[in-house]
Amino acid sequence: MDSSTVVLIAVGVVILLGGLFVFTTSARRDRASALAKARQDAHDEAAARVSHGDEGPTVSGREVERAANLSRRGESLVVVAPGGAPPAPRAPMDPDALGVTRRQFFNRSIVGFFTLGLTGFGAASIGFLWPTLSGGFGAKIKVGKLDEILGEIRAKREPFYLAEARTWIAPYPADAVGKASAVYTGAVLDGMKEGVVALYQKCVHLGCRVPFCKSAQWFECPCHGSQYNRVGEKKGGPAPRGLDMFGVEVSGGVLSVDTGSLVQGPPIGTNTTGQEAEGPHCA
Repeated sequence: MDSSTVVLIAVGVVILLGGLFVFTTSARRDRASALAKARQDAHDEAAARVSHGDEGPTVSGREVERAANLSRRGESLVVVAPGGAPPAPRAPMDPDALGVTRRQFFNRSIVGFFTLGLTGFGAASIGFLWPTLSGGFGAKIKVGKLDEILGEIRAKREPFYLAEARTWIAPYPADAVGKASAVYTGAVLDGMKEGVVALYQKCVHLGCRVPFCKSAQWFECPCHGSQYNRVGEKKGGPAPRGLDMFGVEVSGGVLSVDTGSLVQGPPIGTNTTGQEAEGPHCA
């Protein structure tokens, strides 16, 4: 699993945990509000009973009259007041107030699905925009042993195509390196000195993928007819220059292509090899 995949998974988990935290916090807040309301209702009910005289000791009129008669005879009567009324049974709490109402359920479901959709969209956007950290197109890609690649090119009579790098590896003649030094520089020229050139597969006209025409030994675009010789120099069609190139490196006999740095193709009129079409054109 590469670094970009790990980053995407981590971002998705963080967003999902954030949504879960918001959901649980909202549920806890609703429950606390319902309990507080129930306590307040109970307190208001008790206060109403006290204000209406529902609590406290009560004495009947007969007992008051009897106490007055005894008082006239010099006797006293201890009147025992009855105890207060037992507290009213507590009413059961409203399930809708204590739990989750239907409206709350649907609202939270909508928010949850909306959050999930945004999470997926955000992860896809990050994955699309995230730069390539290692391997793949946009990085330095190992092609293989140079001698084996050149041997395969000679055997098949066509350049070596590396799909991972979206690149054609074409042979460059050693007797043309002198002319190439006046046009090319850097890693592209270093590759030509090693006998190869790495050509980006896209036509510089409108970006179509350019195949190799085996009969003509040229690259010929099937979209609008742009033509390039075996080393990517423009020969015909509407293309404004030759094929774009990548720098190459040969270390220990192993060829690598740096697809992270694209070199603009040579200008119109460049022809360092002097190669002409060797057969019928394909486009």
